[in-house]
Amino acid sequence: MLQGSFYSIREAFGRTLVKLGEEDKDIVVITADVGDSTRASYFREKFPDRYFNVGISEQDMVNFAAGLAAVGKKPVVANFAMFTMRAWEQIRNTTGRMNLNVKFTVTHSGYSDSGDGSSHQALEDIALMRTIPNFKVVVPADAAEVERSLPVIIKEQGPIYYRMGREYSPSITTGMDYKFEIGKAYVLKDGDDLAIMGAGVVLWDALKAAEELEKMGISTAVINVPTIKPIDENTIEYYARKTGRIVTVEEHTIYGGVGSAIAEVVVQKYPVPMRFIGSTTFGRSARSQRELLDYYGINAENIIKKALELMK
Repeated sequence: MLQGSFYSIREAFGRTLVKLGEEDKDIVVITADVGDSTRASYFREKFPDRYFNVGISEQDMVNFAAGLAAVGKKPVVANFAMFTMRAWEQIRNTTGRMNLNVKFTVTHSGYSDSGDGSSHQALEDIALMRTIPNFKVVVPADAAEVERSLPVIIKEQGPIYYRMGREYSPSITTGMDYKFEIGKAYVLKDGDDLAIMGAGVVLWDALKAAEELEKMGISTAVINVPTIKPIDENTIEYYARKTGRIVTVEEHTIYGGVGSAIAEVVVQKYPVPMRFIGSTTFGRSARSQRELLDYYGINAENIIKKALELMK
């Protein structure tokens, strides 16, 4: 039974990583001086000889992790999403091109680092990472899905980009009974007239919007698409055919992100009208992640608005 009781996504990550480290002695953790912030420090406290802080040197962090993977270790890179992009060239060349078994487990993605402003808010990382051959890209919805998915991610062979936020983690999958599989989407709510598809914490808004749409007589499906690459083409096509309308929602730019990945499937398999909700510009400083989601219209109200446009 999943607890679903961690305070935040990063808490779930840190504690689950320790459990996995107890089971597998080849797991090593590398960070660029953000162990406390990512909660990778929990691993350091338990396994200090398998924890490496390279300092504020992300390119070295990636190359060091690649070297460990090349000699049979299972490196887990724990870092901020935005700062990890500083080493995109090394990620491409020393990990992706060589198809090495490095897991990039990043926190503080999207607007979750609300107080530090646009320089710390990664809104382009999914687009960048899913273009690299050999890489898989996974975005868990909440703390409960971190508990489900992280063990699967660590056991999977090959490079993976695993994208998490910081504290904000409304209950989305807590209490659901399913086994996480890479490449599979999950139906959070079924429906016939419209499908809302997305990934991450914004699925809470998708479910809230679906409830309101049901009151208007619009039967609405909500689909969690945690694996952006390889994406679940069958489920996407099924709901495109079943509902004939799709709204995508993501805490990321709409250019090249989750919505784009879904649209690439839809246009080839069964084209239907779509609307895309996400970022279109840089972020800003705010008191909370929720405040920014509302400010930029990545919320239930805007999902309802776009859904009603499609229903005309």
